[in-house]
Amino acid sequence: MLANIDLTVVWALIIALAVFAYIVMDGFDLGIGILFPAFRPGHERDTAMNSIAPVWDGNETWLVLGGGGLFAVFPLAYAVIMPALYAPIIAMLLGLIFRGVAFEFRWRDPRHRALWDVAFTGGSVVAALAQGITLGALLQGIKVEGRAYAGGWWDWLTPFSLLVGLGIVCGYALLGATWLVMRTEGSLQQRSRTFSLWLGAATVAVIAAVSAATPFLEGQYWERWFSMPSVLLTAQVPLLVAVASFLFFRSLRGGAERTPFLLALGLFLLSFVGLGISIFPDVVPGRVTIWEAAAPHSSQVFLLVGASVLIPVILAYTAYSYWVFRGKVDATGYH
Repeated sequence: MLANIDLTVVWALIIALAVFAYIVMDGFDLGIGILFPAFRPGHERDTAMNSIAPVWDGNETWLVLGGGGLFAVFPLAYAVIMPALYAPIIAMLLGLIFRGVAFEFRWRDPRHRALWDVAFTGGSVVAALAQGITLGALLQGIKVEGRAYAGGWWDWLTPFSLLVGLGIVCGYALLGATWLVMRTEGSLQQRSRTFSLWLGAATVAVIAAVSAATPFLEGQYWERWFSMPSVLLTAQVPLLVAVASFLFFRSLRGGAERTPFLLALGLFLLSFVGLGISIFPDVVPGRVTIWEAAAPHSSQVFLLVGASVLIPVILAYTAYSYWVFRGKVDATGYH
């Protein structure tokens, strides 16, 4: 039966799922780190951090799955992308390490809590910015000759990649703010609601700017978005973004608690769909397709057997942890 299924497409969808799951689940806790200096020391910061304490480290499981899957299933893509993006990827990993250490030590070393708060914020900003720059650099194109990266060390650093990096920082901060609207009460919730309004406007503006610039990066992007008859379908994406944005601001101003977070996730989903329209079936846009980069069929089958066991376990554990720690939080937390 597996012989009749295009496992390369299946694996592309699995890795896309892992990447989006990481964005959804790690995005809001990175966002809380980005917003951390805006919260009052003491009760507000402790409450914000306690809202993610039970789940933040498990959220990064999806990053490991996505990166490991790319290495195992699409080795040529991994060999091309990594040399092109070493700098932002290393920066991202260092940022995640700093914020992880700071997360634990701010509770166990109260005398230096201010220092750990700075490390938590700095690591969150660096990780989010590096992720956006990585995405922007991939989207703008990577120079490939034969089966190897042919560009320079600084090719990733362009105005477009910085714009996407700024967009990810704003978007993650929006997810963090709306998460706190959903999970907290009192002054912190009101402050987060105000942040959500401003960050929502900034995120929508950056989405519009990136969407306007993307079709001019590669000829195939323009064809996929504006050629007939595909434009009849692709035009629905910006329309849905406009509808989701309207509903987001209306729900936020109307006092809703859960809906703003869900609609913020909806904006990320629509952006992710737009990314897929632009690059699929390429894994290195305009250079390498998923079939050219794929591992042998037998390797994909072997890995799929393991993934078919591992992914449901991760999903079940994640769902259970979120269910157990549902509801409002306060400064007492779980430490």
